[in-house]
Amino acid sequence: MTSPSPATLDQEADPLRIWFRFIRLHRRAMNTVASELKVLGLSIPQFDLLSTLTEREGMSQQELAERLYVTKGNVSGLLDRMVEADLVERRAIPGDRRSNALYLTKKGRDLAEKGIAAQRAYVTRSLGSLPAEDLADLERIVLAWRERARADEEATLARLRG
Repeated sequence: MTSPSPATLDQEADPLRIWFRFIRLHRRAMNTVASELKVLGLSIPQFDLLSTLTEREGMSQQELAERLYVTKGNVSGLLDRMVEADLVERRAIPGDRRSNALYLTKKGRDLAEKGIAAQRAYVTRSLGSLPAEDLADLERIVLAWRERARADEEATLARLRG
């Protein structure tokens, strides 16, 4: 990565300090993206739902909730409003009277694509402006952190279960 500032060199790498910086960066990025999505008439949860369906239509409400890391109940009201706004449609799944498959309407797909373009523009302006070697380092670090977080999550769940 590029050279750290002199102030940073004086401090030992502190995971907690890095964590707080990461959280503040996440908030700043989310606030900026939320502002840009608001211009389109979308909230972050609405955009998450639409963009998830652009990746894979036909999933059930339960599958959608799992991909969004929320409960089925949490996504239910949001989904009802998205159906009412003609952005998403529910279609019966043959042989399953309890579930519906979720699909974007043309209006929903168009709005999702505008939201994705706004997010892509923000990422290009911010993260995308870093040097290629910094991006490669950051990707390597984030992937390693993700693996440790997954392992910790599994260990925590196992510990809580028994």
